[in-house]
Amino acid sequence: MQPYSIDFRQKIIEIHEQENISIRKLAERFQVAKSFIQKLLKQYRETGELNPQKPGGSPPRKLQSERLITLIEIIESNNDATLEELCELLEKKIKVRVSRATMGRITNQLNYSVKKNSTRVPSKKAIGFASARSAIAYKKRELNFGRKYEIYLLRT
Repeated sequence: MQPYSIDFRQKIIEIHEQENISIRKLAERFQVAKSFIQKLLKQYRETGELNPQKPGGSPPRKLQSERLITLIEIIESNNDATLEELCELLEKKIKVRVSRATMGRITNQLNYSVKKNSTRVPSKKAIGFASARSAIAYKKRELNFGRKYEIYLLRT
């Protein structure tokens, strides 16, 4: 949606000053949101301008230039590390904490593949019947699929 024109904004301010009507009545009269009128009046009182505000941006990235080079060095020296381990190594080295998801996105953008999981639950055939139930319970806790998933695993 495009911002309202400056002429339209000026007309709203003029009517408000001349007729001294409420914000709600102005919003109904010009068929705009009450919050728009409130923001416009506040902006005009504080700055004296009617120009639309620039859209907000995203916060700056934690890893730029030098820090990104440091991360590449860490990845190349620890090529079998998991995403969590890379996060910890980065935090120790440059004192900046990033989440596992952020680390995954960055490594993906840099075209580095990392180890997907550090531990794997063995299959029922490999672990026998006695410990199969513990493996099922472990999978249920890990994946958190609930009761239906547990029943399915017990029947297979």
